[in-house]
Amino acid sequence: MLSEAPLHPAVDRFLSYIQLERRYSAHTFTAYRQDLHQFFTFLAKEYGQPELNAISHQHIRTWLAGLMAEKQQPRTVNRKISALKSFFKYMVRLGLISQTPMTRVTAPKVSRRLPGFIDEKGMQALEDNRSMRRGQEDASIFTPDLEGHTHRLIFELLYHTGIRLSELIHLQERQVDTGNLSIKVLGKGSKERIIPISRELLAQLQDYTARKRRELENPAADVLIVHPGSGRKLYPKYVYNMVRGYLTRHQITTITRKSPHVLRHTFATHLTNNGADINAIKELLGHSSLAATQVYTHNTIEKLKDVFRQAHPKA
Repeated sequence: MLSEAPLHPAVDRFLSYIQLERRYSAHTFTAYRQDLHQFFTFLAKEYGQPELNAISHQHIRTWLAGLMAEKQQPRTVNRKISALKSFFKYMVRLGLISQTPMTRVTAPKVSRRLPGFIDEKGMQALEDNRSMRRGQEDASIFTPDLEGHTHRLIFELLYHTGIRLSELIHLQERQVDTGNLSIKVLGKGSKERIIPISRELLAQLQDYTARKRRELENPAADVLIVHPGSGRKLYPKYVYNMVRGYLTRHQITTITRKSPHVLRHTFATHLTNNGADINAIKELLGHSSLAATQVYTHNTIEKLKDVFRQAHPKA
């Protein structure tokens, strides 16, 4: 939590721009706000708060060098650089500065970390554990009450559609197209995309919608999935804790971070491993560039390497 407002009025203007016009996610907005506050605090302390057009690449490099000396992770430093790049680019656009000082700032190299995912065998085991068997559910997995029903549906949606946590909690009932077997998702930057769903998942959505109306007094209007106790809109921590707890209980050891995003990675990796077109996966995930999607091909290559090492006599 910030203890004070950003130190330069231009920062407030930029933050309003990314929040209201660009519609950055709440997570990115908070991170950029903290990064810019930290940078302008540094400028005020070390250089007496220079004017915008007097901020140079030397100021920025000095700040970044200090962060690296504090053992900040390269990914964190790169995010701060992204915040500054966006800020100064907007300042140029407004005509408040003539050129951005970021052109002479180099980001530290970051080792490529492949997304963690659950392999198909492990996912099948989870499918078997959470499925209904002859009309009876395994109470140790998902309880038969509304809470268990909600948890099961959250898990199904994350894996079978690859949507982000933020997209899931904002889903509305009207975004489910029963005729075309699809859901319309509002992603980053308010970009819409259509994701196909199976008849089985559609049936689960319809059963859940009917049940929440029967059992909850006043569930949040239009919201697809609600908190099973209060009927209010879900919040991120609730979903995160549910998924993390579920994956922990099932001792999924192939991943280190047991978060909802792992199910998105698993969705994309399984599509890639089974021959799906990379451009189609890009559209399903809502990526703005193909580079973000291509990381999943590296997971496929790693799988091929494992097969080669285990099966080839000369490996």
